[in-house]
Amino acid sequence: EVQLQASGGGLVQPGGSLRLSCAASGFTFGDYAVGWFRQAPGKGREGVSCISVSDGNTHYSDSVKGRFTIYSDNAKNTVYLQMNNLKPEDTAVYYCAAGLGWCGYGYDYWGQGTQVTVSS
Repeated sequence: EVQLQASGGGLVQPGGSLRLSCAASGFTFGDYAVGWFRQAPGKGREGVSCISVSDGNTHYSDSVKGRFTIYSDNAKNTVYLQMNNLKPEDTAVYYCAAGLGWCGYGYDYWGQGTQVTVSS
């Protein structure tokens, strides 16, 4: 059974940090790209970052570039999103997804969301 388990969300003050985790099982992790998306209340889904697990290539949206870092621990079949210098506009439900191949090829599996709230 394919599973993507997202975790690590929470409440943090502006300028703070959080690390999200996306634990994968049920498929060959190294053949996939894993992306992070977010959806704020009343807004559409936004792609945040992606990593191609096979070659480590990473991509970021302009809104998070320089603040967020995506990386994978292939031994644990887990992708992390380190989020620093968080802003109130980063508040959203964050989802991870996995797609065969490289970033930009589409996503086959989705995890449940984890809430990130940035507020003082």
